[in-house]
Amino acid sequence: MTASADLIPAWVEGRLAPFDKIGAHLEGLRHKAVSVFLMDGERVLIQRRAMVKYHTPGLWANTCCTHPHWDETAEDCARRRLAEELGIKGVDPVFADQVEYRADVGGGMVEHEVVDIFTAIAPAGLNVAPNPDEVMDVRWVTLSDLISEIAAEPARFTPWLRIYLAEHRARIFGA
Repeated sequence: MTASADLIPAWVEGRLAPFDKIGAHLEGLRHKAVSVFLMDGERVLIQRRAMVKYHTPGLWANTCCTHPHWDETAEDCARRRLAEELGIKGVDPVFADQVEYRADVGGGMVEHEVVDIFTAIAPAGLNVAPNPDEVMDVRWVTLSDLISEIAAEPARFTPWLRIYLAEHRARIFGA
């Protein structure tokens, strides 16, 4: 039996229904997701995904991203994953926009996501304590440097981060 935490909101036969997370990726089903960008001035915190992740291991991604549980709000999900992946608590994510994308993430899996994107401001003295089962490295980088790095070596970055910055940057970060 699938644990309730593994059931995500996915569109099945034209309606939103709880669906197995890995099954949704294998079938390429459109499903809900959440992404967070934690900012410190012009810098954004990015993470390198742990090698044990079931897709895109070892690639650099935005601060955190995940799928909400079936009965979870996007904002609660954003807070939960900041804590679970990076040990970050006491940050208030602010809804920036909703985007949709479809990308091959390897291993026969497709992310077809409707993503609620949040930004948050890093407080002074922020403690970042990555969970090694989720994150193998973190670093702060300016948006302009990140865009340059992605242009130079796109294979080092997750498909969704490349899409966010190429197609939705103004909607996420403003002009």
